[in-house]
Amino acid sequence: MKKIYGNEYLLSTMANMIKNDKATQSVIFCGEKGSGKRLMAKYYTMSLMCESPVDGRPCGKCNSCHNVDKGYHPDVIYAPRTGKLGGYSVETARSVINQAYIKPNNNSGKKVCIFTDCKNTDPRTQNVLLKLIEEPPEYAYFIFTCESRTDFLPTIISRCVCFGVSTVTEEEAKQALIEDDCTPEEAESAVKCFHGNIGMCGDYIRDEELRKQVDLTKSLADSIIRKDEYMLNVQLFSLGSGRNEVKTVLSMLDKLVRDAAVLGRDKDAELIGCSRENAVALSGRLTPYQAVRIHNKIELADKAVDRNVAIPLTTAALAAEIIEII
Repeated sequence: MKKIYGNEYLLSTMANMIKNDKATQSVIFCGEKGSGKRLMAKYYTMSLMCESPVDGRPCGKCNSCHNVDKGYHPDVIYAPRTGKLGGYSVETARSVINQAYIKPNNNSGKKVCIFTDCKNTDPRTQNVLLKLIEEPPEYAYFIFTCESRTDFLPTIISRCVCFGVSTVTEEEAKQALIEDDCTPEEAESAVKCFHGNIGMCGDYIRDEELRKQVDLTKSLADSIIRKDEYMLNVQLFSLGSGRNEVKTVLSMLDKLVRDAAVLGRDKDAELIGCSRENAVALSGRLTPYQAVRIHNKIELADKAVDRNVAIPLTTAALAAEIIEII
């Protein structure tokens, strides 16, 4: 299993739960994309299944640890996502419930059901799962990952223990990338864009499309600085109708706008966007009030994309609104 960087308090908390035989049966791991939520879910699963835990932490050597790490442990169920939004259907939830009631056949006596990336999980599906979470079999454990607790109904949240998964320091991110066979130059370039988010840094190095999206985000910032509505429209239109691509670029642009607002108050502030240079230039163009208004417009556009509103119309409206604000 990959080494987990940072999040030592979370790792220590989980180890104490396992060591004291107080592992919670329903857990939600929350964190931004690339922060390591799925890795943490696998680690917790390995802790539950381990045949020889060391102070509550998985040994990483037994058959159970090996099988969990490789993804073929017979008593670890990864629920399949379906549909255009990649959510979980009612049928999937019912199938997992049926499997959860089949007793496990392993040394730990436990069974684990994992639902990753729960952003688009229908409330009907959550209500089906709620009945199982409320009164689970004593051997069954349920793990969910999401970017925000708001992805779940309050009734689900109230019956789960929620853990926040944090990004790491930039130095830790560089070390992790180099250990994953990236060159120091690649690691440095990726960290400049995605800082301590190891997952996104790795994607940036491996995925040419993501690198193009970063370049496009920087170009969008330049068009805002120049107040060039035509180019802003052209650049947003070039994204096409791919939901994930549009949402990725909107998220990165939003972070640059956030950085601009922060820099307007503190020139030495820690930034989260993909380009310090663009953030500095934006801070000279936008007042903090304008940055907040643009953030609100980007957030509304992002929600419109989730609701299947025509993407070209959404991005055209966003371009017009941004130019009107500045």
